[in-house]
Amino acid sequence: MSEPNPRQPFDEHDRRLLAGVQPPDWIYPAPKPRYHLVVIGAGTAGLVSAAGAAALGAKVALVERHRMGGDCLNYGCVPSKALLRAARAIADVRRASEFGVHIKGEVSVDFPAIMARMRRLRADISPNDSAQRFRDLGVDVFFGAAKFVGLDRVMVGDKTLPFRRAILATGTRPDVPAIPGLAEAGYLTNESVFSLTGLPLRLAILGGGPIGCELAQAFARFGSRVLLFEKHDYILYREPRPASECIRRALERDGVEFVMDTDIRRIDIKNDGTRVLTTQRGEQQPREFEADAILVAVGRLPNTEDLGLDAAGIETPPRDLVVVNDRLQTQNPRIFAAGDVCSYERFTHAADAMARIAVQNALFYGRAKMSKLVIPRCLYTDPEVASVGYDDAGGREYPEPFDAFEHPFKEVDRANLDGETEGFVQIVVKKGTDRILRATIVSRHAGDMIGEVALAMTGKLGLKTLAKTIHPYPTHGEALRKIGDAYNRTRLTPTVRWLFDKWFRWTM
Repeated sequence: MSEPNPRQPFDEHDRRLLAGVQPPDWIYPAPKPRYHLVVIGAGTAGLVSAAGAAALGAKVALVERHRMGGDCLNYGCVPSKALLRAARAIADVRRASEFGVHIKGEVSVDFPAIMARMRRLRADISPNDSAQRFRDLGVDVFFGAAKFVGLDRVMVGDKTLPFRRAILATGTRPDVPAIPGLAEAGYLTNESVFSLTGLPLRLAILGGGPIGCELAQAFARFGSRVLLFEKHDYILYREPRPASECIRRALERDGVEFVMDTDIRRIDIKNDGTRVLTTQRGEQQPREFEADAILVAVGRLPNTEDLGLDAAGIETPPRDLVVVNDRLQTQNPRIFAAGDVCSYERFTHAADAMARIAVQNALFYGRAKMSKLVIPRCLYTDPEVASVGYDDAGGREYPEPFDAFEHPFKEVDRANLDGETEGFVQIVVKKGTDRILRATIVSRHAGDMIGEVALAMTGKLGLKTLAKTIHPYPTHGEALRKIGDAYNRTRLTPTVRWLFDKWFRWTM
């Protein structure tokens, strides 16, 4: 079967990337008699672990099966955000007339140039994750499949690496659903979509989570007709319904079509290569949709297969996360885990923070705890959705009584001046107090704003502090101060007002 969309040939940007993160001529070091730390996996968690331990003077080995940099550099954060920035530029040009800027003629989108820019930027960023850099840091870097052959040793090819401690940081891979005909039809994942050079005219995306929504909006702005299929009745199940609905409206304005609350029963191929997706849920009549390419974004699976975890004394059922305690220690006290392989907080910044905990606890008998981390997250659609704190996904109730404060961006001066009034800030606090339980921001700048709330939560500061914090005017961050002001107004109880009234009468 022919490829529906051409893939990028190996070019100068790819050569620069692989020369650093998977060098073909890499010379393996001679293994040391014993390592203070062996790190398996060179994604964010693995790289931070190895660099941190080596900087402290430990003898460190780092093992990577494929490319250093993991998903973030190669198939995730870096390439996706390059595409999203291009898509945002397209959207800004198309609405330029709102600001009195008129473009003559149609806006032309050069998809191959967009992808070439992404590959160039990825290669520019890659030296920070390169094998040479880590060798210069004093880390022994080995390429190959790691396998535990005992409680305190790992093999890579024919080399044995004994260790005092190890950190498992092997990450995740795309979960591909068992849909009849999917394999035969061919599909894209986040590991292959960034290799496209031809823009799919009709793109079917399976899954309404962060990856599905971000790429749906980007490809719709590039000019694809995008169909997004979701088995639930709303997208972004981890976010509050108002945030989910706001993002759906934004994507629909960009042309994304949604097929909600449905199951894909099978996929067929026409003689011309068109993919036909047949959906049905319950008693509904089957419906058919045509597409030129299919992107699978239904979830992630931990990379634990073929690691020999049984030999290391670690029991992990297939498809399940590696089980760790609050100190990120596995069932084998010598082995720790960090990052996506053991956590549902699948973000680069979360993996970084977890790696620091794992190194501290592994090398120094530390007592740092994962539960103490305040981890924000951000969806990079336009507008963005950023959250921090208690996760009420699926309508779960908060574990304690609460008050909620919300402020729309249409009442923020800078948002009106920028033409970015869509969205809101919502902060939930423990009832009767200003202690923050959760915050959600929907805004084009949500990712840059959520850090202030995360700082407040980390420092155990509440809404009273946000109210006292001076924000430059005019900025979008003023919305946070306005939330603080709203909380302060609730402190003006009838009793307080009565006392104020007495005071003002007395001071006349």
